[in-house]
Amino acid sequence: MPRVVDLRQGFGSMLLWSVISAAFIGPGTVTTAARAGAAYGFQLLWALVFSTGAAIILQEAAARITIASGKSLGEIIALRYAKRGRHLSLALFVAVAFGCAAYEAGNILGAVAGLQLLIAAPVHWLSLLVAMPAALLLWSGRHVGIARLMGVVVFVMGFAFIWAALQVKAPVAKVFQGAFVPAIPQGALLLVTGLIGTTIVPYNLFLASGIGQGQSVTQMRSGLAPAVLLGGLISMAILAAGTMVAGEFSYATIGQALSKQTGSHAGATLFAAGLFAAGATSTVTAPLAAAVTARSLLGGYPGWKSQYFRLVWMLVLGTGLALGVAGVRPIPAIILAQAVNGVLLPFVTAFVLLAINDRKLLPARYTNGRTANVLMLMVFAVVCLLSLQNLWKALASVFDVLQQADNLAWWIQAGISVGITAILAGRVSLL
Repeated sequence: MPRVVDLRQGFGSMLLWSVISAAFIGPGTVTTAARAGAAYGFQLLWALVFSTGAAIILQEAAARITIASGKSLGEIIALRYAKRGRHLSLALFVAVAFGCAAYEAGNILGAVAGLQLLIAAPVHWLSLLVAMPAALLLWSGRHVGIARLMGVVVFVMGFAFIWAALQVKAPVAKVFQGAFVPAIPQGALLLVTGLIGTTIVPYNLFLASGIGQGQSVTQMRSGLAPAVLLGGLISMAILAAGTMVAGEFSYATIGQALSKQTGSHAGATLFAAGLFAAGATSTVTAPLAAAVTARSLLGGYPGWKSQYFRLVWMLVLGTGLALGVAGVRPIPAIILAQAVNGVLLPFVTAFVLLAINDRKLLPARYTNGRTANVLMLMVFAVVCLLSLQNLWKALASVFDVLQQADNLAWWIQAGISVGITAILAGRVSLL
């Protein structure tokens, strides 16, 4: 990513890093967080608290690696795994690009759903209305302008959802219990995995690495942490708004609940605007993240205006637009993309942990201290356990006999997670 020279300090730095918030707050996040609130109240709020903190830890490490080495994450992969780095980079890119393409369809359709709550128009025309401005922004190659616009829209979206959350009359004790006492009610595992998976996404690590180029560590931290924290607060606000829904969940029922709570149509209008903003920003950032990841992992085409950079984001945007115009909801593809990203996340987390402690790659002053390593190991243990549980649930849905061994399987998965985490801890101390 080109060097950034004019959005470094204070609010400007946060505005730049708000691209990260825009990348993970899309219609999928709105749906997952609101559904979690509707089904379980504030009981799953802790998953968003954890994943917001974990996202800051991992993205800070990814950006610090690039600042310290002057190399992208993809180049670091090639250096660390010289013999098979190219094949590994290609496999990572295919997994990330597939996820971005699948999510892009959901982004466009989510933005369209927000518009449909405000105006009556055919889906295909609204899909074009959402996709065309995104294409023009990406084609311009003006990364600072895109960052400014995404940042402004994120703040507008944040106001809409946080305002909606403030309409919820919930006991403070219940909110704090949900935020800091982990619990997984019966049937809530997939929602917990979804809440964490929509906040900590592998391609955001490559995006953070790209944004961090040319900045100092202090400048990077002053922008990244507040921007990701804002994104996490918006997600939590969406969950809180979802608690007002009684009965069948849908975007319309959230709007109706907000209107009833406020006694006017302002609630439904603000929610619709927030949903549209979430879809519109992610319609830009998903193709952008795919292109930045491709450049990081595959290399060979510097600049946002190169034909290969444009080819990647055009393919991702075109896939989403085609499905949007057709009115097709690509649920199976999105579910598969979530599964792929869920499996991918522990591997990417482990790689970042090993790389940030490698003094052959980085000067000693940029490597992790003991506290940072403990925090990253905790994040790895949780995402590894959730990934194994998700895989088990997928297998159990196919083979009924496996459902009878759920309790035993949990202990085995926990043991595997603890064992792999211990091995990583040992590797880190030896680097």
